[in-house]
Amino acid sequence: MALTSGLFSVALSETAAAAQFDGSVPLLCATIDAHDCDAGELCLRALPSELGAPQFLRIDFAKKTVVGPQRTTAIRFMDNGPDQILMQGVELGYAWTIALDKQVGSMTVTLVNHQDTLVLFGACTLT
Repeated sequence: MALTSGLFSVALSETAAAAQFDGSVPLLCATIDAHDCDAGELCLRALPSELGAPQFLRIDFAKKTVVGPQRTTAIRFMDNGPDQILMQGVELGYAWTIALDKQVGSMTVTLVNHQDTLVLFGACTLT
């Protein structure tokens, strides 16, 4: 009986965890790794803060915003697919995209303009 109860608890917690990343609740996301890429150059790997990227972001799906420590940016496009949520917007001359994995909450962020590209990797959790 204890084994069955344990398996049932694990199944429920996995379902609850997956529901966290379906776009139904706000998320707090931490940037962990960053790459700054220029055409014809090797990408520079650094901590996000070293490249001017925020350490934490809040994603508010209901308000369609991404909130950083200095500004709030509108999510102009969002696609809630079966495996990921894709979000896009524009800020400070950069077009950005966030790809959020719906199973584990990992995220990949790109910021691009006509001169360079920043790629950030991170993870999200409930706020």
